Amino acid sequence: MNEAPPPISASIVSRIQAYAGAIVMVAVSTLVGLWIAPRWGTAPVDMIYLPAVLAAAAMWGLGPAVAAGLSAALAYNFFFTAPVHTFRMDCAADVVTVVVLLIVALVTSQLAARIRTHARRAAEHGARNATIAGFAGRLLSLSSEGEIAGTACAELGRLFDCNAILVRGLPEPEIVAAVPPGNRLTPSDIAAAALALETGEPAGRGTSRSQPAEWVFHAVRKGGEVIAAAGLARDDGVPPVGENQLLLLGNLLDQLALALERARLERETQMFEATRDRDRLRASLLSSIGQDLRPRLTEIDRAVRELRRHGKGDPQLLSTIGSEAMRLDRYIANLTELGPEGDQPPVESAGVRIDLFNRTVSRDGEPVHLTPKEYAVLAELAKHRGRLLSHAYLLRTVWGPAQERQIEYLRVAVRALRQKLEAEPSVPKLIVNEPGAGYRLVAA
Repeated sequence: MNEAPPPISASIVSRIQAYAGAIVMVAVSTLVGLWIAPRWGTAPVDMIYLPAVLAAAAMWGLGPAVAAGLSAALAYNFFFTAPVHTFRMDCAADVVTVVVLLIVALVTSQLAARIRTHARRAAEHGARNATIAGFAGRLLSLSSEGEIAGTACAELGRLFDCNAILVRGLPEPEIVAAVPPGNRLTPSDIAAAALALETGEPAGRGTSRSQPAEWVFHAVRKGGEVIAAAGLARDDGVPPVGENQLLLLGNLLDQLALALERARLERETQMFEATRDRDRLRASLLSSIGQDLRPRLTEIDRAVRELRRHGKGDPQLLSTIGSEAMRLDRYIANLTELGPEGDQPPVESAGVRIDLFNRTVSRDGEPVHLTPKEYAVLAELAKHRGRLLSHAYLLRTVWGPAQERQIEYLRVAVRALRQKLEAEPSVPKLIVNEPGAGYRLVAA
């Protein structure tokens, strides 16, 4: 992607060849005109020069086109206007012909230059879009943040022919990936990376910030948040990214930010699924404990009472057995309160009855219809009645980790619940808000 400008000598040679080509085409047109003039006269000869002028303008631009127009005018004047073999013009039509040739050269060269500019820009846009699509496609096939960071550094290093590194974290940036592996940052480089992470502006070599640094760091943004910084550096000290490549680099870093965010959300989703599976397993175990042990403890307690009533057994031993059985039953009761919804009794407060086992809600004895999200919010509040549940917790539990910042979702659901359950929705008694913190279900 870093194309060196052509050598000065090569540029001069190409310009000389362009002018020489324009003169040669005019010379060929003159020879054709000299062949035509004795047979059909000089009237059609001026048209012979137009293809040469147009071709020079289209292929080489303004300078060669003007040279072709001037040489065509001079050749036409010298060979085909009276008096011939002089540069005098006694006829107004000949003057007009020469002026028209010059105007055609100027206009055509401008049009050709614009066409070439548009074609070059279209080619650049196509190449940039293809590069971005290829970069995004490679990142799309990866799932972990480490793999994405390593592949991104490798692609950036290949595209810009430089070393690449990805850092994140403040106040001490840490290296996530580097190409080639083993690259380390000097204290000046670390300061530049921290500055890029903090301000979101480029910092490092070649910028107005942290000039002593060897690397130049560009922020990787997700929305308005800087989540990482990509550092680029060349071994020869030349800036790795030219002015005309900053747009491409920005687009590539946007794709990197999307890939890193996708990996983060996937990781959080997996953690959420693992937590939910663990909670389900714990709930099943607690339910099994309650169902298996509490009946047996009840039998033990009944047997102890029978022995006491008939005066059998050691009274002190029976008392110890009874008290320990009661204590164990109390422990199990405390544990099963953390169990599945079916083990919890209906929650009643302010005339509202919430039956988590049957998944029903009623107000003053009348069933209330709730949407799935509304019921999920209410059930979560009911399972932890009396406790303050944060906005993030409710959003993560009901809508999933990806929506934990969408507080408006939660506000809409709570507003609907109050309309359906509260006697006076504007003065809630059941679901109360702790400003800036979350919601709680008031226990009866």
